[in-house]
Amino acid sequence: MTRIRHVSRPLPAVAAALTCAALLAACSSADDGTTTVAAGTGSPAAEPAQTRSATPRLAVTYDGGVLVLDAESLAVVGDSDLPGFNRINPAGDERHVIVSTEGGFRVLDTGTWSQTHGDHAHHWTAAPALTDITFDADEPGHVVRHAGRTVLFDDGSGRIESFDPAALADGTPQTSSFTTPAAHHGVAVELADGGLVTTLGDAQTRNGIVVYDAARTEITRNEQCPGVHGEAVAADEALVFGCEDGLLIYRDGAITKVTSPDPYGRIGNQAGSEDSAVVLGDYKSDPDAELERPQRVSLTDTVTGELRLVDLGTSYTFRSLGRGPFGEALVLGTDGALHVLDPSTGATLRTVPVVDPWTEPDEWQTPRPALFVQGFTAYVTDPSTDRIHAVDIEKGQVTTTAELPHTPDEITGVRG
Repeated sequence: MTRIRHVSRPLPAVAAALTCAALLAACSSADDGTTTVAAGTGSPAAEPAQTRSATPRLAVTYDGGVLVLDAESLAVVGDSDLPGFNRINPAGDERHVIVSTEGGFRVLDTGTWSQTHGDHAHHWTAAPALTDITFDADEPGHVVRHAGRTVLFDDGSGRIESFDPAALADGTPQTSSFTTPAAHHGVAVELADGGLVTTLGDAQTRNGIVVYDAARTEITRNEQCPGVHGEAVAADEALVFGCEDGLLIYRDGAITKVTSPDPYGRIGNQAGSEDSAVVLGDYKSDPDAELERPQRVSLTDTVTGELRLVDLGTSYTFRSLGRGPFGEALVLGTDGALHVLDPSTGATLRTVPVVDPWTEPDEWQTPRPALFVQGFTAYVTDPSTDRIHAVDIEKGQVTTTAELPHTPDEITGVRG
């Protein structure tokens, strides 16, 4: 049973209930939970209108399945069995989550939503559950959402599939596909104009990116990015891809290389915000380390190309990076604290203790504290205690803590 220690204030982006429009006289609730809106008397008939709202949800993987939580109370509202090591990402429609699992990308419906149509309001709850929608993949890898499109990358075949996530509500959506010349652990982003940016590589090496237009004719490429990995989107559709010696920035039709200050300065994981021109990245400088535990992060300005390194005084992992509601750079340290940085200067705005100090495990698949940000709230999992914490980023304090029935691993969410 989930135990709630402290209930947070409502998330700013979430309505507590459906609001009756001013042109309606009254709202009432039926015994079955359905809200009925009565038409006003003595007023002209309202034009039919449709609005939707939903409860934000979180999805948390564990060994053997996926939990769905209410993002406000942190109560468990769903539990789906799914064997194997699973990874999760938002699908892009604020309702579904994509699970990278054996055999492909599988879609999880997170559950509750409501609708007002014309003079009638309806609320119904679908139990969170795995759907029958699956995108086949030999080795399902990165999932990227941008400009109203969701892009899936199959590491085993090099196949890229993109689709409109809003179509998931009606079943398996129609997809557009493209296959890279060689299969590799890669990533792709579809641009607002229909263009495509994807990594270059094969089973042995990865060395850059290539840009195609909407007709999939090559526009430009850069092959000076050894070990290319990860992506992030910043303000004005600036795209960043990490290299073992810096970054590649694609902006306004051109690719720019940003070189690390160290001969080996790997930036393999990035977190972007469309409210900021600066991208937050990790930073590793020891090419011989079996497991480097870095204490510096990178902040790269996608307009000027300036790369700034910030020493946190604590290490972190690839599940530690996030962005705040105003573009703040967030890093969950192994000191157990959430570090909130000004992305422009690297200055620490606040440090929020969340969990006990911890050590990064040797195997990357082993659960460790993970960070996910949604709106003004940062969510932090704690596998050592089977708990999850909600942190108010502005106030700099933990507002809600809940115990989970399983040891948490990866975490993501939807706004509803």
